[in-house]
Amino acid sequence: MSMYITCLDLEGVLVPEIWIAFANASGIPELKKTTRDEPDYDKLMQYRLAILKEHGLGLKEIQETIEKIDPMPGAKEFLDELRSISQVIILSDTFTQFASPLMKKLGMPTIFCNTLEVAPNGEITGYKMRVEKSKLTTVKALQSIGYETIASGDSFNDLGMIEASKAGFLFRSTDAIKKDHPELPAFEEYDELLDAIKKAMTE
Repeated sequence: MSMYITCLDLEGVLVPEIWIAFANASGIPELKKTTRDEPDYDKLMQYRLAILKEHGLGLKEIQETIEKIDPMPGAKEFLDELRSISQVIILSDTFTQFASPLMKKLGMPTIFCNTLEVAPNGEITGYKMRVEKSKLTTVKALQSIGYETIASGDSFNDLGMIEASKAGFLFRSTDAIKKDHPELPAFEEYDELLDAIKKAMTE
């Protein structure tokens, strides 16, 4: 019997996209751009930080929006059931300062993510990635210590960990990504994803 760890993306899979929610709350449509639109994460973050600076917005304002975000309907139940049969780690390119309130609402699962650099006045001055290609690197590290991984996500930055895992699935992804990767099973509903993960664990 292999030992499995299921690795899940956070935004778009378990919770709504944080930056889109903040774009709506702040009335700044430019902030709606996500990793689905811009594969270069550094470029995307520099773009976001410049917009925040221009509008005088900092961590406090974003956290106020995050407090109001709820997990997607059914996400917590899905996660609870998945955690009863598998170790689960959420691998996200978001930041500790954003993820914490959401983890409480999801029952405190384990999350590996990045960190924001924040000035004393609350201005977000930069960010620190945990490692290069964090999701793929983490999956490979888990495999190196004797785990099989199963992975699921919705974006460009999830493809590495999905393709490197014993089983990998797209979840609520874009038509473009699904079209480019017809070899990856794609699901829209949590019960379908749960069944696919269970099946992968028994094969």
